[in-house]
Amino acid sequence: MYRFLLSRQWVILTLVGLVLIPVMIKLGYWQLHRHQHKVAQNALIARSLADDPVPVTTLAAPGRELPRRDMWRTVTATGTYDTAHEVVVRQRTAADEQSIGYYVVTPLVLGNGRGVLINRGWVSAGNDLTKFPDVPAAPRGKVTVTGRMMADETTAASGIKDTKGLPARQVMLINSSEQAKRTGRPMLGGYIEQTKPKPAGNTPEPVPEPDHDSIGPHMAYAIQWWLFAAAVPVGWIVLVRRERRDRAAAAKEAQEAREAGATVGAGDGGRTAEPAGSGETEAAGDEAAPAPANP
Repeated sequence: MYRFLLSRQWVILTLVGLVLIPVMIKLGYWQLHRHQHKVAQNALIARSLADDPVPVTTLAAPGRELPRRDMWRTVTATGTYDTAHEVVVRQRTAADEQSIGYYVVTPLVLGNGRGVLINRGWVSAGNDLTKFPDVPAAPRGKVTVTGRMMADETTAASGIKDTKGLPARQVMLINSSEQAKRTGRPMLGGYIEQTKPKPAGNTPEPVPEPDHDSIGPHMAYAIQWWLFAAAVPVGWIVLVRRERRDRAAAAKEAQEAREAGATVGAGDGGRTAEPAGSGETEAAGDEAAPAPANP
């Protein structure tokens, strides 16, 4: 009844289904983990933004990678801007997430001679990407900056290629180690995304606060993958039953055709054959009959 399952077509179909089921289950768990990561990150951002500001030196040090638990913490830093080593970071979007321009990153020299990078905000790219853009000047003298503590950008973490050979004072990544080489000054690991003092007049556009409300569609994608995995065996059973039904119907039709053919053959063979020579006997009898006598 189910011998057709051993055919080449059905063996291949079954093997494909057996491969797809664990793959889809794994993809579902991958999306689930992305959902869990997003939820945890939102909680971390909300908690960090709600914490009281702390001095930047309590979280960062030269050559130290910023721990994830300290990301987005509000910090303060007091010093003077080193505008001679100011750089712009290419291919960054404004708050509208559409306009492409630059982030303005200026080292802030602290009282102990160390520096910390300050992302002062976004400016338009202008018409000539080979020249340093018009950047609003940083405040003179000693200033106190408040902002969100961020980890150094790397290609591995951000996916942004660290292109070399760019125009002067233009970079692709905000990285304290690279800027320490350029300035010859020890730089605290990570950088500060400035939030205060509030911009007034001609200043870079502040970097918006990170989104920590949306969780994305990852959980819905996980459920979809698991539903697909469950649909594979169900679909296989439906196809098997349909194939069995079609084969049974075809076999029944063939049997009925054979029986009909046998019945027709039996009817033709049952006719009574006329005895041989009967016609000749009658003819001979006619010839032997005497002719009537003349009166």
